[in-house]
Amino acid sequence: MNTAAKLGSYALGLAVVFGGALGVGKATAVSPSPAAAAPATKPAHATEDAAINTPGGLQVSQDGYTLDPTTPIATGAPADFTFRIIGPDGGPVTGYEVAHDKSMHLIVASRDLTSFQHVHPEMAPDGTWSVKLAVPEAGPYRAFADFVPKGGQGLTLGADLQAAGDYRPRPLPQAGRTATVGDYTVSLAGDLVAGRSSKVTLTVSKGGEPVTDLQPYLGAYGHLVALRAGDLAYLHVHPEESAEAGPEITFYVEAPSRGDYRLFLDFQHGGEVRTAAFTATATPGDGDATPHGRS
Repeated sequence: MNTAAKLGSYALGLAVVFGGALGVGKATAVSPSPAAAAPATKPAHATEDAAINTPGGLQVSQDGYTLDPTTPIATGAPADFTFRIIGPDGGPVTGYEVAHDKSMHLIVASRDLTSFQHVHPEMAPDGTWSVKLAVPEAGPYRAFADFVPKGGQGLTLGADLQAAGDYRPRPLPQAGRTATVGDYTVSLAGDLVAGRSSKVTLTVSKGGEPVTDLQPYLGAYGHLVALRAGDLAYLHVHPEESAEAGPEITFYVEAPSRGDYRLFLDFQHGGEVRTAAFTATATPGDGDATPHGRS
């Protein structure tokens, strides 16, 4: 299979839905599943709709699976961070499908969205995942485990973490159209509109020249994670199919509500993965509802 065909197999089509649960506050403990939170008189189909529409990463447990961190996160020198996924049978899950070239994607972001890491742990035979990890400073963080259990559907579970020490939160970076990563500049074109699909194109250049030889990373020429400011609702996407190795990478994103989002683009060039970060504001759209405030 040639590279273009492989990349196309990972594209998610023309739209990726970033689900529409609104008004979810800052998550600091295990969130109840939609079914548990539903009133007894609520119709069964309404409960099912709530489960479908809840954005990823807001729940520590879903569909019988639970994210279970087993060590704290370190600051300074990297140390082993370990966790397990507990399955419906009460034991650690040991069987996973490969999705986007990996069996497990772990994202760790600070609550103020100024720090972001995307890493790929290794699993021991007993189902314990481990990766060398350190966060840049003390404070609250959110860990997201993105995976597909063997024979099941893809899930993104989230759990709060605390790095010990003096915490000084930073303001959300202002919205902008360009991001600089070393010698690279990434520009953002397109706008997020709440309640409908929006085309977003990211263009990579180096030294003022377009980069046309991007290297595949996780089965595509770019990898995007979006987090909603406030509750850190999570979206994990890949670009539309393209045979061109840059400079443009296009995504279709549907934001569930107006407000601020933080976009993190991973791209690979010269054998190194770099991350460009943007703040984008979703404007009201036809499908918009009550605005989601930051907590």
